[in-house]
Amino acid sequence: MSKRAIIVPVVTLGVAAILLFTIKGCWTSWEGEGAEQRTDDAYVRADMTPLSTRVSGMVRKVEVEDFATVKPGQLLVQLDDEDYQAVLAEARAALTGAQAALEDNQSAKGIQDSKIENAETMVAQATAAVNAARAGVSAVQSDVERTGLERKRQEALLAVRATTHQQVESAIADADRLTGMLASHQADLERAQAALASSRSLLESEKRQRAALDTRDNLYRADIQAKQAAIIVAQVNLGYTQIVAPTAGAVGERHVQEGQLVAPGMQVIDLVKGDVWIQANLKETQLTNIRQGDVADIKVDAFPGIVLHGKVVEIAPASGSQFSLLPPDNATGNYTKVVQRLPVKIALDPGHPLQGRLRPGFSVIVAIHTSGKGAKAEGSPS
Repeated sequence: MSKRAIIVPVVTLGVAAILLFTIKGCWTSWEGEGAEQRTDDAYVRADMTPLSTRVSGMVRKVEVEDFATVKPGQLLVQLDDEDYQAVLAEARAALTGAQAALEDNQSAKGIQDSKIENAETMVAQATAAVNAARAGVSAVQSDVERTGLERKRQEALLAVRATTHQQVESAIADADRLTGMLASHQADLERAQAALASSRSLLESEKRQRAALDTRDNLYRADIQAKQAAIIVAQVNLGYTQIVAPTAGAVGERHVQEGQLVAPGMQVIDLVKGDVWIQANLKETQLTNIRQGDVADIKVDAFPGIVLHGKVVEIAPASGSQFSLLPPDNATGNYTKVVQRLPVKIALDPGHPLQGRLRPGFSVIVAIHTSGKGAKAEGSPS
């Protein structure tokens, strides 16, 4: 065998190995530095809202058909609301009762105020009676002392025969009469003081009852607030019997039918909002020079020959695998490197020819014209 026959295969294998290692080492940079990044792992997306029930009840009527276009606030599903109407009526009746109780308590307070005024008048009258009785006692007290002294003097004079029995008897009679009057005035004073004490006790009792009415007033007001809150809750629950469209869009397939019993949290219908965008799942090696605002060309598989235009508005903060139910844990077991993909949100330019015809889930092909390489070059040191 000649040397040529040996050298040619060896050189060929060497060149192939060099090319292989060169491509392997530079492929990532070549792919990321491309002026255009393309992917067919892209789809039309839109905000989808699953509308659920907040209360339980029987479905009275489904107001829309499958896939119908709806406006904001349009009624979609009506639940039977008779029970909730009754609860609302009961709450309103309870509020009326609480308000009537408050008004009755106000009337009772007015009556109690009148009783307090009467008791205060009685206290004032009893005080005047006590003062009058004291004045009477004071007025008679001096006469009693005077007639008592006169009696003793006449009795002493009678002992030395310097006065007559008639004068002594007159002095004794005056002393006894005034003593009796003093006793009568003292009795009047005691009765007046007792009446004053009774009047003051009655006044304090009436004031305590008035304070109790004030406390009851606060209780009634708190009860009214509770009844008003119950009405609000009943109105809110009644409103939940009507499931309306929060925004404009199109409904999906209905999940309930008339006569079906639903529970809180049960999904009844899906709402797809009208605004759509493109989600392009690019490999991490393609994101080197992609920036927000980059122009993108979009071809929709359902409409061949039409090219739409848009701009990159957001790049996902993490790869799709990180948002999965079970994120991979590469720190355990054997490791195989897999290129990750990150969702890129592309907003379509307004007024595109497929307005209103795109549906979430359509497959598209996206080509993004990158601008990051030029920006990097401008910011690099000279």
